[in-house]
Amino acid sequence: KKHKESLEQLKYPCTLDNDATWSEMRFLAKVHAATGQQKYKDGFLKGLRYLLKAQYPSGGWPQFYPLRPGYSSRITFNDGAMIGAIAIIDDVVHRRPPYDLADDRLQKKCQAAVRRGRECILKCQIVVKGKKTAWCQQHDQRTLVPAQGRISENPSLSGAESVGVVRYLMSIDSPSSKIIAAIAGAVTWFKEVKINGVRVLNFEDSSLPGGVDRKVVAAPEAPPIWARYYEIGTNRPMFIEKGVVKYKLSDLSHTKRIGHLWIGGRWPENLLKIEYPTWIEKHRNKD
Repeated sequence: KKHKESLEQLKYPCTLDNDATWSEMRFLAKVHAATGQQKYKDGFLKGLRYLLKAQYPSGGWPQFYPLRPGYSSRITFNDGAMIGAIAIIDDVVHRRPPYDLADDRLQKKCQAAVRRGRECILKCQIVVKGKKTAWCQQHDQRTLVPAQGRISENPSLSGAESVGVVRYLMSIDSPSSKIIAAIAGAVTWFKEVKINGVRVLNFEDSSLPGGVDRKVVAAPEAPPIWARYYEIGTNRPMFIEKGVVKYKLSDLSHTKRIGHLWIGGRWPENLLKIEYPTWIEKHRNKD
C-alpha cells in the first residue's frame, strides 16, 4: 500500500506553487461554513495535516512535498508558497472563521509550526553590511542562505516576493521587536532600490518573433518601479540568462527580454504609500 501511495505521489506531485493547496483549503473552509457538510471540513483538515508534515525542521516550506530533487526542495518564497502556507496555519491558530476547524491537539501543532515558520522568516532575511534587507525567492532548507532556483533565478534580493513576506509580518497582532525590525529594514530597502525616471514599454517590431520588443526608456515623470531581482551587496537590478547575470534588459536575448517581468513591477507601491504608514500608526496607538 505504501509503495502504491509513493508511486501516486510521484505521478501526481503535491505543491504549494502558484497558490496551490492552501488556496483550495481556503475554498473548502468557506464551503463548509456555507453548507455545514462534514466532507469539506475533512478535506480542509487533510490539507492542514499535509502542510504540517511538509514543513522543514528549520521552519520553512518547500515548493513540492513529497520532496523532489533540485530547487523544488528548497524553502520557497517564490510565488508566495511559504507565506501562503504559514498564513493559513496562522488563521487556524487564532481560530479566525471560517478556519476555526482544528481540535485543541491539532491547533497546538499549528502553534508550533507558526512559531518555527516565523523564526525561519526572520533568519532568512538577508543582512548586508549590518542592515536588514529583503528575501531571496529560495533559501537553503538547512543553512537558510539565499539559494539558486531555476537556471535564471540566481541567489538575489526579490523585489516582488519580499512584499508578501512583509505583509505577513505586518499581519501579526503583537509583533516582537525582532519582527518590527525586520519590517522596518525591508521597507527601508524597498525605498532604497526603487527605480525612478524610466518606463518599461513594449514596441512593435515586425522583424522579431511575435512582432514585439521590450525596452527601458527615459520618462522623468514616471512613478517608481522595481526590479524582480537585485544583486546582493550592490542592489543592482539583475537580468539573468542561463545563469549569467547581465545589468541591462537590452543585453538579454529577445525571448528572455519579453518572457519575464525583469523590471517594471510596482509590487511595493501600496505597501510603502498606504499599508506601512497605517501599520505604523496602528502600533503607535497601541503603545
